[in-house]
Amino acid sequence: MIVKICGITSIQVAEAARDYGADLIGFVFAESRRRIEVEVAEEIANTVKNVGKVGVFVNTPLAEVQEIAERCKLDFVQLHGEESPEYCRLVRYPVIKAIRVGEQFDPQSLANYDVDWVLFDSLVPGQQGGTGIPFDWHKAKTIRTQIKIPLLIAGGLTPDNVAEAIRTLSPQGIDVSGGVETDGRKDLEKIKQFLLAVRKSEGGITSRA
Repeated sequence: MIVKICGITSIQVAEAARDYGADLIGFVFAESRRRIEVEVAEEIANTVKNVGKVGVFVNTPLAEVQEIAERCKLDFVQLHGEESPEYCRLVRYPVIKAIRVGEQFDPQSLANYDVDWVLFDSLVPGQQGGTGIPFDWHKAKTIRTQIKIPLLIAGGLTPDNVAEAIRTLSPQGIDVSGGVETDGRKDLEKIKQFLLAVRKSEGGITSRA
């Protein structure tokens, strides 16, 4: 099970996430209260070793994505906008394509996407991610059975509910940001408890990355 702690903005939190067992840390380069300047992300990436780095973008010009990915030594590019299959193919880095799961979502819309991961996130009008609101995991089970690409899930996950999300959807990975924050800031104890909850829940999961 891959675990990503997103919205990283400091070396201290990045090191704690890694030390508690996170596989990936995420830098948000899109408009967000968790947005990080490229120079800061570059410093963290150069300082904090032995953890994967993910850059989060929303409808960003391709050349800018590639430049930031190179500077920050990104292992994955996570796309939260309306990026086309062609755009994803041209990124030149492994791609996580975020999908906002709502009543009208059609799994066939992913048919032309040649990406490494799909991320299920909550559909909240006007927001591209980081909503802090869970989507309906049980309704999403039908969609999940039609997704052949490795699956990450996000949206309102916390140390208290992540085990249920894993049991319901059997994803290959988990992505969290707000669920490990207190008053809008990353909480190291919550990161620790979140990772403990994920690892404890893995016993019954047979599909892993």
